[in-house]
Amino acid sequence: MNLREDIRSVSYVKAHTADMMKQVNNTHRPVFVTQNGEAKAVLMDSESYEKIIKAVGLFKLFAQGEKDILEGKYIEQNKAFEEVEELLNSVEETHA
Repeated sequence: MNLREDIRSVSYVKAHTADMMKQVNNTHRPVFVTQNGEAKAVLMDSESYEKIIKAVGLFKLFAQGEKDILEGKYIEQNKAFEEVEELLNSVEETHA
């Protein structure tokens, strides 16, 4: 983080919007926007935002998986493979 470039007042961002857009897209660093000396918003490039959203989605999946394990809502790997194999075999027999 570069404090001189990555923290800007809302009035500065308003006056230099095109420059701010170029900065976040070139550096992939967010800019914290302040109002009355307090951080109020974050300006970031869309690519970085999409990566964050995907990462959050993965963390949600991990958390749900961990919860399922703690609650005993799972089957052993071998059993899962057996069930998939049985399902595939039954589909093959239906289409044969």
